[in-house]
Amino acid sequence: MDGATGFAMTALVNIVISLACIALCWWVLQNLRLDVFIRNSQGAKGKALLIILSIVLGHGLATFIIDYTSWSRILPQLVG
Repeated sequence: MDGATGFAMTALVNIVISLACIALCWWVLQNLRLDVFIRNSQGAKGKALLIILSIVLGHGLATFIIDYTSWSRILPQLVG
């Protein structure tokens, strides 16, 4: 695999990981009781808050996973 193909595959995997983490956070946050924090949690503002929280938390989780895997691939080079 040449450099451009490897770079494209890495980018594609990173996109899939990011979208999967956002979807996972959306699924987990469905059980969050937003009515404790805002008045109308089923309204447009409540759903927008849920979407924004999913994106922010999902991005953080995806960044951690992507960094961890890239560090894991570099680690054998330290030994050898």
